[in-house]
Amino acid sequence: MSDARARFRRLAWRTVIGKSPRSVAGQVFLLQVVLVVLLVLGAVLALVLQSRRDTTSEAIRRSTAVAETFAHGPGILQALRLPDPSKTLQPLTEAARRTAGVDFIVVMDTHGIRYTHPIPGRIGERFVGNIGPSLAGKVYTESVHGPLGHEVQATVPVDDARGKVVALVSAGLKVKNVTSALDRQLPIILGAGAVALVVSTGGTALVGRRLRRQTHSLAPDEMSRMYEHHDTVLHSVREGVLIIDAAGRLLLANDEARRLLELPADVEGGVVRELPGLDPATLELLDSGREASDEVHFAMGRLLAVNQRPTDHAGCPGGTVVTLRDSTELQAVSGRAEAARERLELLYDAGLSIGTTLDVVRTADELAQVAVPRFADFVTVDLADPVLHGDEPAPTATDMRRVAVSGIRDDHPLYEQGRLIDFLPSTPQARGYGAGHAELVTDLTTADGWHAQDPKRTRQIMDYGIHSMIAAPIRARGVVLGIANFWRAKQEPFDAEELSLAEELVARAAVSIDNARRYTREHTLAVTLQRSLLPRALPQQSALEVAYRYLPAQSGVSGDWFDVIPLPGSRVALVVGDVVGHGLHAAATMGRLRTAVHNFSTLDLPPDELLQHLDDLVGRIDQDEACPDRPGDIMGATCLYAIYDPVTRRCVMARAGHLAPALVQPDGSVTFPDLPAGPPLGLGGMPFLTAELELAAGSQLVLYTDGLIEDRARDLDEGMELLRGALAGHPGRAPEESCRAVLEELLPERPGDDVALLVARTRPLPADRVADWDVPRDPAAVSGMRAAVSATLEEWGLSELGFGMELVLSELITNAIRYGSDPVHVRLIHDRTLVCEVADGSSTSPHLRYAATTDEGGRGLFLVSQLAERWGTRYTPHGKVIWAELTLPDADVQDVADFPDLADFPDLNEFPDL
Repeated sequence: MSDARARFRRLAWRTVIGKSPRSVAGQVFLLQVVLVVLLVLGAVLALVLQSRRDTTSEAIRRSTAVAETFAHGPGILQALRLPDPSKTLQPLTEAARRTAGVDFIVVMDTHGIRYTHPIPGRIGERFVGNIGPSLAGKVYTESVHGPLGHEVQATVPVDDARGKVVALVSAGLKVKNVTSALDRQLPIILGAGAVALVVSTGGTALVGRRLRRQTHSLAPDEMSRMYEHHDTVLHSVREGVLIIDAAGRLLLANDEARRLLELPADVEGGVVRELPGLDPATLELLDSGREASDEVHFAMGRLLAVNQRPTDHAGCPGGTVVTLRDSTELQAVSGRAEAARERLELLYDAGLSIGTTLDVVRTADELAQVAVPRFADFVTVDLADPVLHGDEPAPTATDMRRVAVSGIRDDHPLYEQGRLIDFLPSTPQARGYGAGHAELVTDLTTADGWHAQDPKRTRQIMDYGIHSMIAAPIRARGVVLGIANFWRAKQEPFDAEELSLAEELVARAAVSIDNARRYTREHTLAVTLQRSLLPRALPQQSALEVAYRYLPAQSGVSGDWFDVIPLPGSRVALVVGDVVGHGLHAAATMGRLRTAVHNFSTLDLPPDELLQHLDDLVGRIDQDEACPDRPGDIMGATCLYAIYDPVTRRCVMARAGHLAPALVQPDGSVTFPDLPAGPPLGLGGMPFLTAELELAAGSQLVLYTDGLIEDRARDLDEGMELLRGALAGHPGRAPEESCRAVLEELLPERPGDDVALLVARTRPLPADRVADWDVPRDPAAVSGMRAAVSATLEEWGLSELGFGMELVLSELITNAIRYGSDPVHVRLIHDRTLVCEVADGSSTSPHLRYAATTDEGGRGLFLVSQLAERWGTRYTPHGKVIWAELTLPDADVQDVADFPDLADFPDLNEFPDL
């Protein structure tokens, strides 16, 4: 009986899902069952969540109601005022808890200390929960882990008559008691879900049964029509179809397959390996039965893309299905598309690789590198020789310099790099250069004009295997700069289509080469300008041993400068300045400032006054050149000006926004003098202050610009310490060695800013080379001074200059006595020249003038100017100094007969001692 029931159930189930689980009805039935199960499970889950939420909400609501009821109950406030509120409230809360059906009612003070608790031992302890919102007068609900376990609780305030919160009441339930209600509801929910699942599954089974019946009850005409449609599609598609059984026999071949493979009419039923006209590789693929995806095979003069799949899955009989697609035209189109893609990639890479620098030769080499071997086997680039120097090219292809050579091999016979070539007019290079269009030579053996250029070399080129070339002019902005030659030896000869590619490739490089040419021209002009503005050699002087370094920035042109300027009295001025920015504007501004410093130094001004004049000049320049459209043209500059006197060993200096110099003592220690920092030049309105230092013999004064110590990788203080370390600890080191050591220690290989460095070691003038006298304001003192000076010159071995010096000294002392004021002082200095200085307390300066024949005076200074090499006046805080320099005999011997006749100067007759 049980076996019969089991067979009935299996039969009913098979009837429901169909004869095979692989049938459409069976698959639809399984899909619907899965959907129904998912929907029922979703509904059950939603009900469970809803029930849990409702239960939790009910627990919170009940806890809140109990807490509020107890908090507002009669007698609560009175009990809280008792000395022991727990004694009164504990029984009340326990009774209320059991009546309300909650797990606890806790009364606490405003600090959270419990008065009541279901566990008496917890009374007096702090309440577990957040009481802040309740102290603010709010009802607060939460879930916590308290003494009873996981609890849901509500806390409400207890207000007195004035509305002040005097205590808190919390009531709640344990979570396990809350979920117990859900557990009671869960069987009902699951039962309802099971009923829904059974009903839905039954409905799904009915739908599946009906679908099975409809699928297998087609009428004969419908089946015939379906077959006709299948046959029509099979023989109309433009793709060949072959069906082969497991034994390797051809069961079906549609019309397209017969056409592609040129099969006979009775081919069906034959063995595949015996099909006529097919190549062995194609027959092997069809007979093997292996899978294939778009394998290309050659058959009957066509390129066929073959796909093959087995048919022994899903209960079908074993065998394979083969599809054939004619890809002959597609391959041709793909080949052209691939060639176009490669050309685009070449042009794209050329755009990225060519022109990375502003160097003409480097850019030409980049053109040659990118074209080998993707476009040509060898590439040579010839540029007009003037282009390399930034000049305009010649109109003909003469004086062409080969600047780049690249190829797949290095033993080629082409002209070497650096060679100067004059192309004959008959060559493709000359024709392309003159016409501005690329020249194609597909066969070099027939290019007679090319052979005439160098018959021996051209024979070697052809013997090497180079057979074709393209000569493309490098043309930019209407000017032909050179020729790019593309040569082939291993690849196919160039054709007409590749001519345009060569022109496009060269055009991309031509703009970069022209930009590099223009940059070279401008850079050369800027560098030439800057070099002409900087000192070409240090002047001759005896006070300082000087070494210097000037390093331009990467741009090559900047505004840093330095100077060593000899001053009267054997003094020397040292100058270092820095104009903000780089380029021609900075270099031109630097030249103007350097010239101004030279001009102001001829006035023998002290450093602070010279900087003040320079500041006024910069302010006027900025005002004259200020432009609203170009605010960046307003320049900024810094400067440091120092004057060293080898007689007194004193150095006076001032700075305008510049860095303080470093002073290296003879013992090797390094300090940075406390030099007052004035504002940068051009700001105006602020005075400049000076500092005076006494320098020991052999001290080194180091002046520099900010590019030496400032860098992106370090701050100013760190750079100053590095400079100190490079200078310290080397007593007696020569300035030249100090320059080298400082640059090696502080500068990278390519400094980001320009650098000017000046190192000067002091050489005081020996005391026996200086003589000085105080002169009373009495004309009779002139005679005694002449005698003293003659004696001094005799000691120095300069008696030959005695006559001239006496004349000069007499005139200067006479002017000081007649027109000056006390004190009058005379100083004689024996240095590279013989210097005579007459100082007095007056600030009135004498002027040279031409005296008329009838004038009694006015010829004294003219006599001084004729006898002296130079003369002039400088002002001091106590008056003025009139000085004159005479050339020493070993430097420029002048015969006494060359001096003017004294009879021509009546002024001297006033002093009979002369």
